[in-house]
Amino acid sequence: MTSRQRMHIAMRRGIPDRVPVMCQLSLGHYFLNTGLPPHRIWFTSEGFAEALLALCARYRFDGILINIPGRDPGWERDVASISRAGEGELIEWRDGSRTRVPCDDNPRHEPSAPGRPPFESFDPDRDVARLDEWPAYTWGVYHTPRIAREAAGLLLDPPEHFGRTIDLVREAAGGSVSIHGEVFSPFTHFAELFGYQEALVGLLSDPARALAILDRLADAAVAWGLFQARRDVDAVLISSAFAGAGFISTEMYRRFVVPAERKVVDALHAAFPGLPVYTHTCGRLRDRLELLAETRTDGVDTLDPPPLGDTPLGEAKTRIGGRLFIKGNIDSVALLDDGPEDARRRALFTLEAGKPGGGYILSTACAVAPRVEPFKLEMLVEIAEEHGRYGEG
Repeated sequence: MTSRQRMHIAMRRGIPDRVPVMCQLSLGHYFLNTGLPPHRIWFTSEGFAEALLALCARYRFDGILINIPGRDPGWERDVASISRAGEGELIEWRDGSRTRVPCDDNPRHEPSAPGRPPFESFDPDRDVARLDEWPAYTWGVYHTPRIAREAAGLLLDPPEHFGRTIDLVREAAGGSVSIHGEVFSPFTHFAELFGYQEALVGLLSDPARALAILDRLADAAVAWGLFQARRDVDAVLISSAFAGAGFISTEMYRRFVVPAERKVVDALHAAFPGLPVYTHTCGRLRDRLELLAETRTDGVDTLDPPPLGDTPLGEAKTRIGGRLFIKGNIDSVALLDDGPEDARRRALFTLEAGKPGGGYILSTACAVAPRVEPFKLEMLVEIAEEHGRYGEG
């Protein structure tokens, strides 16, 4: 059975030959472990594709998550200089903005001008078509300092170069591994558009406006998801990191997150029947597992274990395992301090909790931290091969 077939069966809550393994890696982990210049990984489709493929091969993962869009091939025309900055890099742009690229963390962009609209005057019918005019939003959602504008509303009709990394990875992988795209949930779009504090205040001060904006922002997520699906990705992940109990209440989740995410899921399912769409949510989910399932998502990713989260994997399997596949649950923070034996025990404990009945993908709970030693990931497939097979003793 190929990795792609194994993942396909697990995402349909079936029983493959063994538990598949697929972790999301932080950008800092790519920077530290591929030998490629960080700016090449971050700002070029070719560099990111090379990094994705290299570490997928090294760790023998069954799938690859392409979690940033392809890059404008002419990005360097806007660059004034690229220089070393400590252990990282500094990109200075011709418009006066700067991007700091640490050697072990996500790049940080410093725009030359303020880049967020005010919530109280944002018109959901008019202004969503202008999303790419706000640099803080563009950076927060699409991780690019700018999008070359030829017409208004590019984020409702993604530029062709957004698909370049997907094309490169799919061509090189040759159908052997499962390739996943990623979109941000409407709630994440909302938080990045207005800033976290103003976004939360907006939910309370004018919930009707917030709901209208979330509904329109869902259109941007749908557009990007459909764009990736047309490029034959094997699944689409909805990244909804701010929807856990540590950020918003159960009732706010029900009111503001569920309808908007359901709109994205339904649109992708309607256009591409059978395409798995699953949801990444960080933090505590015990009070909203069934609500998450009401978005009609096909699976849940992360499922942080205590103390970061509050839902044991076995409990989650009992409550939603018949409706959703589950990916994750290895404590990605504790993994940083684990020695070889502790790391192995942690992975094996998680595998044994998730394996029964199928529909499970072994993974860290969230993105693998930059300085997690590679040997801790190299052992995961070995553990799955030895202990994760179905139909054997």
